[in-house]
Amino acid sequence: MLIKEITITNPQGLQSKSAALFIQKASGYKASIWIANGERKANGKSLLGVLSLGIGKGTVVSLQVEGEDEAEAASELESYLLSDMGENN
Repeated sequence: MLIKEITITNPQGLQSKSAALFIQKASGYKASIWIANGERKANGKSLLGVLSLGIGKGTVVSLQVEGEDEAEAASELESYLLSDMGENN
């Protein structure tokens, strides 16, 4: 299992559009993907779960990835969470 602590820098946080893109990327992997905000944890492939975490700018999240393609998944999802998440496109 890979665990990465990531600080969200996107001014909009991980909300509707950016969350949907995150789920789309996560769903392309076989690995189990979880994202946590404090004590609350959600399936990284569930839009409602991710949105329920209320992840805003400056939030430190824990990305937990486990499975056969975990390294690739963790790398891509970490890069996405550290980016502007498509908000400036």
